[in-house]
Formats: sequence, C-alpha cells, structure tokens
Amino acid sequence: MDPIDLETNIPLSLPNDLEALRAIVLECHLCDLSKTRKNVVFGEGNPHAKLMFIGEGPGATEDETGRPFVGRAGQLLTKMIENVLEIPRSEVYIANIVKCRPPNNRVPTPQEAQTCIPYLFKQIEIINPEILVALGATSYRWLTGDNTPISKVRGQVISFRGKKLIPTFHPSYLLRNPSKKKEAYEDLLKIKEML
Repeated sequence: MDPIDLETNIPLSLPNDLEALRAIVLECHLCDLSKTRKNVVFGEGNPHAKLMFIGEGPGATEDETGRPFVGRAGQLLTKMIENVLEIPRSEVYIANIVKCRPPNNRVPTPQEAQTCIPYLFKQIEIINPEILVALGATSYRWLTGDNTPISKVRGQVISFRGKKLIPTFHPSYLLRNPSKKKEAYEDLLKIKEML
C-alpha cells in the first residue's frame, strides 16, 4: 500500500531502501501536519533490528529534534529497553504512525494516519523485524484495525504480516498512570523471552 497524492489521487511508489525512503518522507506534504511541523520524525535505530517499537506520533521535543521518543516518554522508553530488555536503544528501531507532530499533541486524525501509515509499513518491510511492539491504543488500532482497548490486548502475541506484534501501554500513559508500570514490565519480560 503506497501513499496517495491527494491532488492527483495517484499512488506514489516507495523505494525499498531506508535512506531513499527517508528522503521522500522528509519532503512529504501530503497532509496538513506538514504545515505545522518543525521537523519530520522519520524514525531511528538499527536498520536490521529484530525488535521495532511503534508509537503514535511525535511530541514537542521530537518535533524540535527530528528524533522519535526523546522527551519524557522517550526517556522512559529508553529505560524500558535498556533496563528491562537489557539491550541498547541503538539496537532496536523506533518509529511512529505519523511522522509529523499533531498540534497540541492531539491524536492523529484518520486522514493523517491513513496518509502516513504507508511510510511506516514500508519501514517495517525494509527493516523486517521479528517483533513489533505497538505502544498504546492508537498505534495498535492503526496497525491492526482492531478497536479493542489496549488494556484488554496488552501483552498478547498477535500475528501481523508474518511477524509477532505485542501491544503494550504507551510510555506517556505510564507517566500519567504509574500503577500500570507493573503490567508494562510483564509485557516487556514476555518480549525479552522471545528475543
């Protein structure tokens, strides 16, 4: 599935190379988020990662830096990766459903997510991780089309495009609801066993 040019309604074919894909995404103006962003947040990490984390979209710090998960939620995600999974953050790949920050950190609209998700699917295809971790309800919903609450599916191993997908709570949710950290920790231990 390739993105559609909204003016011409023509699908745009995407390259099978991560750096070529990055170059295209950095120039993207297919939705209104491109008008308010400071930086595109393509994703980062090991281009051959076995484990890929997928969030919802960039926040203010990410928009400033052009890097995913570098604000408070990102610091928690890094601790989760390095302290629980016991692997360096640089060994995983981290991306989002949308590559540009939604204003006021709102949830991406369906049109924004539908426009941007082909880029993510191409990243997944190129990187070819064994395990995907959907961080939060928005990520899980857009990856799978399933509206089941994250609290009901977290920690389950779901087959997704020939890969294992494990939904868990988004780090920003854990910052607001510290009592849920134990459940997220359990999810990470399950992931660790699969690595």
